[in-house]
Amino acid sequence: MPPPTLAAVHHRRLRDIYRSAGWPCLDGVEIELLAAGLVERLRDPQGRDTLRVTETGMALLAATLQRNRALRDAHEALVARVALAMQRAGRVVWRGLALRAKVDDGWVIAMPDVYSLRQTTVEDYAEPLVHEIKVRRADLLADLRRPAKGAAYAALASQCWYVLAEGIARADEVPACYGVMVARADGSLDVERAAPARAMRLTFCAWMALARANAEPALDNDAQAPL
Repeated sequence: MPPPTLAAVHHRRLRDIYRSAGWPCLDGVEIELLAAGLVERLRDPQGRDTLRVTETGMALLAATLQRNRALRDAHEALVARVALAMQRAGRVVWRGLALRAKVDDGWVIAMPDVYSLRQTTVEDYAEPLVHEIKVRRADLLADLRRPAKGAAYAALASQCWYVLAEGIARADEVPACYGVMVARADGSLDVERAAPARAMRLTFCAWMALARANAEPALDNDAQAPL
């Protein structure tokens, strides 16, 4: 019999109990975990009650771990696919960057999945792009509820794109300030809506961060073949 499906708060508490000495909180979340058979009460020789994750609870934690790992793998695979597409388009590409961006009256750290520049010797032609990768609808919706994140990307790029796994959202669900690409199951990346472009120049701070970071290695001849 598969373990029951619980809300995120229950998963977090279950992980906390597994990682800790199991001291009870005596709250509603704990009651629900006990009732579901995911944890059990134990009493030590001194008469103190503690909690332990049951076999059913361990099965739920393992299933959640496998599911999250599969999602991370799918995300990283799509990040790699987009990075390769940008390289084949003649761009210098970075993954896993952390860039400072000025938003309103302060600075924030932006971490785009894929960041790229045209290979050019003219600064005005650099055309910095941000591609944010989403393989889960919940992650996309959470992103769209964070306007400061989008503002940080806009401060670093002349175009901002969302690349969506096929089926998680429609292009019209994404604000018009972003372009939308869809990653098809056959491996293609289809433009559903072009990103609005604007002229912009990177700050000296951004250039220094790019200079210190490692760009994706140059493609060999086979990798340069069209997608």
